[in-house]
Amino acid sequence: MRFSTLILSASTAAAAPFSYPLANGFPNLNATAMAEVYKLAGGTLPNGALPTSLKAGGTQALQLIAANEEFEVAYFSELLANVTNDVPGYDVEDKDYVVKTLTAVVNQEQVHVLAANGVLANANQTTIQPCQYNFPVDNFDDAILLAETFTEVVLGVLPIAQSLFAADGGDESALIPIVGSIIAQEGEQVGYYRFLQKKVASSAPLLTGGAPQFAFTAISQFIVPGSCPNIDAIGLTAFPGLTVETMPKAENSTQLFSVEGTVSASNATLVYISGQNLPVSVPISNVNTQNGTSFFFAPFPYDAGFNRGLTIGALVAGANMQFNSTADVAAATMFGPALIEVE
Repeated sequence: MRFSTLILSASTAAAAPFSYPLANGFPNLNATAMAEVYKLAGGTLPNGALPTSLKAGGTQALQLIAANEEFEVAYFSELLANVTNDVPGYDVEDKDYVVKTLTAVVNQEQVHVLAANGVLANANQTTIQPCQYNFPVDNFDDAILLAETFTEVVLGVLPIAQSLFAADGGDESALIPIVGSIIAQEGEQVGYYRFLQKKVASSAPLLTGGAPQFAFTAISQFIVPGSCPNIDAIGLTAFPGLTVETMPKAENSTQLFSVEGTVSASNATLVYISGQNLPVSVPISNVNTQNGTSFFFAPFPYDAGFNRGLTIGALVAGANMQFNSTADVAAATMFGPALIEVE
C-alpha cells in the first residue's frame, strides 16, 4: 500500500462509479422510507428547533459535513453490498454481525446527511447534493483501513465546526451538542474498524486535529470529476496530492514522498500534524523530478510527540517554516494532506 491523500490499494479492480439514489430513494425519502431508516439506524433526527439563520462559517461547515456524509453513505453502502453478496475479497468471519453493523452505519450516515442539509434548508442556505464516487479498494481489509482513516479525518474537523457555531452565537449554538453527538458516534465507528484490524481499539488519548481544506481534499479523491451538482457551493478547493511512497513505523525514520509538480528544498517545508500538539516542521532533501513528478526525502520524527494512529503531512511553501496551528499549516499548504497511519 502507498499512503497518499488517502490510503489506496496498490491494485484496484475497475468498477462502475457509485451513483445515487439508494434503493430506498435516499437522498429523497418518503415517510415510510424515513421510518425504516430510523429503525435501522437505531434513532431519529433531533426534533428541536433548527436555526433560522446561519453565518458564512457555519454554512460552510454544514455544507462540508453534508458532502462528507453523502460520500460516507455511498462508501458504506457499496461495502455492505460487497459483504452481503460475497464479492471475492469481501468474505468475512461472523458475516451476520458485520452485515448488521454496516447496515446500522449506512443508515446512521443517512441521518447525518439529513441533519446537516435540514439545518441548511431551514436557514435558506444551499443544501449539498451527492456526487458519483469511485472507491479504490477491492477487498474487505483495505476497505476497513480506508474507513478508519477517513473517519479519523472527519473527527479532526468536526470540533472546528463546533468552534464556528460557538463563535457565531445565536441559533447556531444549538448545533454544538448535536455535532458533539456525531463526534461520539464516529468515534464508536473508528473503534470498531480498529478492532477488526486487531489494533488497540482507541488509538491515542487525544486524536489528531485537522482543517476543512484537508477534509475537502480527502473527499475529492473519491469524486468522479464533473459529477457533482453543486459541491462548488462549499467554497473550498482541493490541494494537489502528497504521497508517502514508503511506510512509516512508530519510530524516527526518513521517508520518501512524491508530488505531481516541481518543488525545491530551498522553497518548501514538510509539516506534520499529530494529536493536539503543535505542528512539527522538517526540511526536505534530495529532490529528484522525473516526468513532472518530484520525489524527495524528509525525516519522520515520531519521537517528537507523535500519536499512535493518524498523522497528517503537508508540504508548505517556504523553507524552515514554523507554525502554531493546523489552520496556519492549511493556509500555507501547496500539496497534501498525506494521511499516515502509524501503530
